[in-house]
Amino acid sequence: MGYRLGVDVGGTFTDLLLFDAESGAFWRHKTPSTPHDSSEGILTGVHAICGAAGIDANEIAFFLHGTTVATNAMLEGKGARVGLITTEGYRHVMQIARSYVPGGLAGWIIWPKPKPLAALEDTVAVGGRMNAAGQEVRPLDEVAARAALIQLKEQGVEAITVSLMNAYVNGDHETRIGAMAREIMQDVPVSLSHEVLPEMQEYERTLTTVANAAVRPVVGRYVASLRDRLAKAGMIGKLSLLRSDGGLMSAQKAEEHPVNILMSGPAGGVTGALWVARNAGLTNILTLDVGGTSTDVALIENLEPRRVRTTEVGHLSVRTSSLDVKTVGAGGGSIAYVPELTKALRVGPQSAGAVPGPVAYGKGGELPTVTDANVVLGYLPENLLGGTFQLDRAGAKRAVQTIADALGIDLMAAARGIIDIVNENMFGALRMISVQQGYDPRHFALMGFGGAGPLHVNAVARLMGSWPAVSPVSPGVLCALGDATTRMRTETARSFSRLAHTTTAEELDAILSDMAQQTRAELTSDGVPAALIESAFEIDVRYAGQAFEVPLTITPEVLLRDGIAGILARFDEEHLRLFTFNMDTPHEIVNLRAVALGQALNLPAAELPVGNGDPSAAKMRDHVLWMDGSEQAAVIYDRSKLKQGDVIPGPAIVVEMDSTTLIESGCIAVVDKVGNILINLA
Repeated sequence: MGYRLGVDVGGTFTDLLLFDAESGAFWRHKTPSTPHDSSEGILTGVHAICGAAGIDANEIAFFLHGTTVATNAMLEGKGARVGLITTEGYRHVMQIARSYVPGGLAGWIIWPKPKPLAALEDTVAVGGRMNAAGQEVRPLDEVAARAALIQLKEQGVEAITVSLMNAYVNGDHETRIGAMAREIMQDVPVSLSHEVLPEMQEYERTLTTVANAAVRPVVGRYVASLRDRLAKAGMIGKLSLLRSDGGLMSAQKAEEHPVNILMSGPAGGVTGALWVARNAGLTNILTLDVGGTSTDVALIENLEPRRVRTTEVGHLSVRTSSLDVKTVGAGGGSIAYVPELTKALRVGPQSAGAVPGPVAYGKGGELPTVTDANVVLGYLPENLLGGTFQLDRAGAKRAVQTIADALGIDLMAAARGIIDIVNENMFGALRMISVQQGYDPRHFALMGFGGAGPLHVNAVARLMGSWPAVSPVSPGVLCALGDATTRMRTETARSFSRLAHTTTAEELDAILSDMAQQTRAELTSDGVPAALIESAFEIDVRYAGQAFEVPLTITPEVLLRDGIAGILARFDEEHLRLFTFNMDTPHEIVNLRAVALGQALNLPAAELPVGNGDPSAAKMRDHVLWMDGSEQAAVIYDRSKLKQGDVIPGPAIVVEMDSTTLIESGCIAVVDKVGNILINLA
């Protein structure tokens, strides 16, 4: 299978993990991100990690990449100018949107409606109509369609979206307009709604397809640039990108359907946590991925991460599958400040990012951050990245002192206040994906990763009541590990929209079987051997009249064995857990979905030598840190020298190349057989 290189680009650092699929050996590297051109930082890391492993770039068989290029284009409003073609009478579909308004009861008075991704002046309507059964009611007005495309070309649009009424059941009209668009505007990417999202609800289908079109040029340029740079470096392996739902897709598919990689970055951490959990014997996990700019949290139950049918980026909510990841602006670079009006300490969401970064990094940062507070308290020793990155503790103290002076308190209290607030922000995000979804966090372990996750995981586990707090092997590059160890995935959907009592299990099974063949063919075209492809299925169910549905996983065997009644019983159970009530109204089957999965990689985790429980051989030096309102004696350990079964009483700090783990007083840590640090209350 050769070497697999996982690469995750974050706001502060670019993480790389090189995995030898034959031996299980791996190498890791972190390099500062280059926001102006991510591929520049990637190539720097590729050269470094290949040198450390003693291999040439052409020996890497798979380059597996999680990226936030599409996400950032959306958040920063830097997507392409999109021309939209709709059915006559539906030109204002993007402006009307949905009536849901966030906020309180008076939200509708003050809420500024987000600017549509496709402007009204770039939206044109053409004659022709399909009915809900997919039958042509009026033929397509091809003269008007051609005139519309010429008009959009003259207006300078950079991408085309075609979204016609009922195209999800018959896309013939869209296909003909798409062919004309490619003829008239050869270099402009064209997105057709029946290919991007073949589901009913015209606004969601249109919005998702417009979002796809908006990021296509941006993602296309990025992938092309990365592909060229890798080729010049001698890499001939296959380039794949991580999907929002935690699977992989080929670079070519990512260029065509980039809406599927909008949450590519956060998905890597969840897939990495899955790999760790399997090797550590854990089944229920809450993930805490703390980077330089933000914290991503997710829930894994029975080794299956929660997936949702909407991907939320800023104010946008597009209809694509993604892992249920919530993000808050709380990271190592989050800036602490005291507003003049309230005189109350605030932390984030503003971040010092990679440039200039925290004051302790010595790169010109002047504002106090979470990282600076950790340095002041002694939680972060002065050297990072294996001693290659020295921290400026005196500078961090000067920065945090500005907070202490503004609040009229001492330096250590101010630093601890910064840490307490950022921990509460993380706690709030974790409650959103656990308690508010009907899960008891006490039934889950909490896994902290990312550069700063292991620093905070012990404290947040106390708030959540989630034990053990887990610091996995290579926590700082776990997202890159997730990229390297996940598998190819694709899916298709089909609207069904019928009352459950009017259909049979056999009818559903026949449709799902047809959809499975379609998705398997897609993976086969990407080079996945047919014999290694697995299929999975989902059915969206709701109470008739509801505006939202609940997705349920299903297998053909269970479907035929339990019938429609089995599906409805499962739906009622899930609806009760999510919303605490059920209804007496009939059930409606809304959408069917088929998923094709490439071969699951059985990549082993190397076991550590067995120790006698005494970690003294890994001791680097004695240390003093501030905890529980006073200075306390602690010990700093070298993680690379810990052995299986070693017991570490808190307070203690465990350092490694890519992260630092803090074990608090009143807690005790045990090293498991594959090197994970499991922290529990003493």
